[in-house]
Amino acid sequence: MPSLPGTLSARPEREIGAAVRWDTSDDKPSEKGTATMKLATTTMVSVDGVMQGPGGPEEDQRGGFERGGWAHFDSEAGTVMEEIYQRADAFLFGRRTYEIFAGSWGTWDDPGDSPIWTALNAKPKYVASTTPFDPKWANTTVLSGDVAAAIRELKAKAGGELQVPGSGVLVRWLLDKDLVDEITLFTAPVVVGQGTRLFPDTGQDIALDLVDSRATPKGVTIQVYRPTGRPEYATATPT
Repeated sequence: MPSLPGTLSARPEREIGAAVRWDTSDDKPSEKGTATMKLATTTMVSVDGVMQGPGGPEEDQRGGFERGGWAHFDSEAGTVMEEIYQRADAFLFGRRTYEIFAGSWGTWDDPGDSPIWTALNAKPKYVASTTPFDPKWANTTVLSGDVAAAIRELKAKAGGELQVPGSGVLVRWLLDKDLVDEITLFTAPVVVGQGTRLFPDTGQDIALDLVDSRATPKGVTIQVYRPTGRPEYATATPT
């Protein structure tokens, strides 16, 4: 039983003293002063920005991708990931990521010691899809039609976190719609050299504030960012 979302590898053994506490909760106040639900994305990427197939060779082979299974986490990275999932009040997926998770976490028996399994199977799940479909994973709602309005309605609920695991296409769309409050990147110390990247060669430009940063003993870096609008660019100095 794997301990990391979207992975097909064996669960890493915990190291003594590896448990960490990392709380980045910061509910956004609404215009009326009531804290609203934070939309937070969590993505595993390589040093060259690839997010395709981190967990296993058969996870996502689209486009002839042959280098799946590159995300090897140590116990500290695994603990941070578990704490992120424990903070979730609901999950939002893109269609492809939902199908991967539903076919793995949604079918595995309860191991009894996985906070990620418990969160994914106990909390409400929403899927952004351009076409309606009949989800097989319990407690799933499909968002179609005016998806942006539906997500804004979810975000208007009081407090908590609406978490987006993986789902690269959805993440980019959410950023374009200014719906993302926090971005967490787990960067594995590997250059994959092929595959779908989180951010394409051209796209929306976004300024980010660094909220927190750390590196684990095995070299996984974890950064938490908050989008702050458009970046400022240097201008040419008159001569």
